[in-house]
Amino acid sequence: MKGFSVAQRWDLVRHLQNKANVIRRDIVKMIYKADSGHPGGALSAADIVAVLYFHVMHIDPKNPKWEDRDRFILSKGHSCPVVYSALSRLGYFPREKLWTSRDVGSILQGHPDMRKTPGIDMTTGSLGHGLSAGVGMAIAGKLDQKSYGVFVMLGDGEMQEGQVWEAAMSASHYKLDNLIAIVDYNKLQVDGFVDRVMSIEPLVDKWRAFGWHTMVIDGHNIEEIMDAFQKIGTIYGSPSVIIAHTIKGKGVSFMENQVEWHCKTPTAEQMKQVMKNLVGEDDEL
Repeated sequence: MKGFSVAQRWDLVRHLQNKANVIRRDIVKMIYKADSGHPGGALSAADIVAVLYFHVMHIDPKNPKWEDRDRFILSKGHSCPVVYSALSRLGYFPREKLWTSRDVGSILQGHPDMRKTPGIDMTTGSLGHGLSAGVGMAIAGKLDQKSYGVFVMLGDGEMQEGQVWEAAMSASHYKLDNLIAIVDYNKLQVDGFVDRVMSIEPLVDKWRAFGWHTMVIDGHNIEEIMDAFQKIGTIYGSPSVIIAHTIKGKGVSFMENQVEWHCKTPTAEQMKQVMKNLVGEDDEL
């Protein structure tokens, strides 16, 4: 990465990996305390979210509505604990609020709500709509001559939604090089393996056919994630998509690649195992 020595780069990688680990701890703890939630897809996105929020995006926790901020849309809104954790650790709201997730009246609902949660740029939950919202934000940025970027994270099962491809076609037509999509390709959706429910392959060819600059990375390799976002900054005239190969439930051994952990609550004993195995800041249960 330009501007960093080898030692500085390694320190940054370790810093971001630690952030990803503590985000994973928060995710499982939130879902345990709420006795409800979607751990698998939140855990698979943790490394990407850590790099975005703690390294890539230009944001200001003290001014969540800053007009020139980068925007992030979690199109797969059921995975919101991953973003709630990042926002809390950046100071958008007190960390104690995390443990009220899914409570009636809480600022942290089961899907992101831009009216309730500081730092949430778009309300999401109904799959397939996030990229369309991102296209609108990116067009607005162009019209207003703003330099902000719009980042949209999609689920792989979400690629089965037709509206995703309508939005992709629009983004290419309008040459929205300020729009970046990230596909969390963990191969599982609520009903089973994506390729068995409805195959989305050849995914790379499809995005390229729709006119997007397309990259494929290991979505758990911090250096690859950083390098991908850096490269996007040199792409002009077309939107970009990062297809990130991930593991559902990543970081929690008994959840990894297990479809039942799409939406399931860990037991007290499982929570102890998670807190022991995920190295990071030592928060109390």
